Amino acid sequence: MIPFVDLKAQYLSIKDEIDAAVFKALESTQFVLGSEVVALEEEFSHYCGANYGIAVNTGTSALHLALLAAGIGPGDEVITTPFTFVATVAAICYTGATPVFVDIEPNSYTIDVRQIEAAITARTKAILPVHLYGQPADMDAILDIARRYGLIVIEDAAQAHRAEYKGRRVGSIGDLGCFSFYPGKNLGAYGEGGMVVTNNPEYAAKLRCLRDWGQERKYHHVLKGYNYRMDGLQGAILRVKLRHLDAWTEARRAQAARYDQLLAAEVITPKVMPYSYHVYHVYAVRSPERDLLQQVLQQQGIQTGIHYPIPVHLQPAYSDLGYKVGDFPQAELAAQQVLSLPMYAELSPVQIKTISAALSEGISRLSWRKAG
Repeated sequence: MIPFVDLKAQYLSIKDEIDAAVFKALESTQFVLGSEVVALEEEFSHYCGANYGIAVNTGTSALHLALLAAGIGPGDEVITTPFTFVATVAAICYTGATPVFVDIEPNSYTIDVRQIEAAITARTKAILPVHLYGQPADMDAILDIARRYGLIVIEDAAQAHRAEYKGRRVGSIGDLGCFSFYPGKNLGAYGEGGMVVTNNPEYAAKLRCLRDWGQERKYHHVLKGYNYRMDGLQGAILRVKLRHLDAWTEARRAQAARYDQLLAAEVITPKVMPYSYHVYHVYAVRSPERDLLQQVLQQQGIQTGIHYPIPVHLQPAYSDLGYKVGDFPQAELAAQQVLSLPMYAELSPVQIKTISAALSEGISRLSWRKAG
């Protein structure tokens, strides 16, 4: 079997470093926040090109607190995309604000910047682009719109650690950038974790307060805050893994290039935008026969994923937003056609060849069936 993600292979490749870091963290007994988390905040924010990093317990918490730090609340509207993991939209709703969707650009799968201005109202306070699959959204166009309308830009970079837009690391381009360290991410914890990065000292101070029960100092609560603190163990683990992220990213890009070469004549492969340094959190191909191809690959022991089969505007939980089928045709079509192939640094050229051959065989079988 070829797994969709192989976290064990990654762990074994750095086992000695991880084990030493975990034992050190255990001996320190700093289990919540602590020196390892502080060091991670400094190292990761510097890695992103930002002045401040605020570590939290999940990527969802990062989004939630970034919105709150920016002053988003009831009555406000936040523009984002419906083709994303539901956490992007949930975080907006947590603040009491209303998500307003804009369709995706079909080549990048990120928000279509040409449609943003039409979605702006007097209640719009922020734009929340998603760097989906590891490819940045078109940030210059987004920032230009934000400046002209006085809007805040919060980057959802949960899938885009190390990605670059015109040579700038994502997360540090907008006003705030939000990352997830969920285990399967390009930089993943051994549990949950997240981070907000920013260049704004006022946002940073508010974020630190909000994540720790709104405390300015112990038992002195100046804000209605949350228990969104990162565990010390996760800080220690992520510091080790951050040292390997460049090499893992280059490995992913090499895997993607092999896929591109083998699959270009078979399916629609990922399009890399001219401004983008793509980090391939997900390698998503596209085919009208997606569901049948997934079944064929599963039968041959190859795990795949679908990111994402139902756009958020069509999810039952968000029916109260009032959207319907046909409102965002590009997002809806992508949801019907994308198929995520195995993608991780440890994936071998032989495995990629096996996956590609199985996909090609599946397409041939479907063609024969249609012809018959």
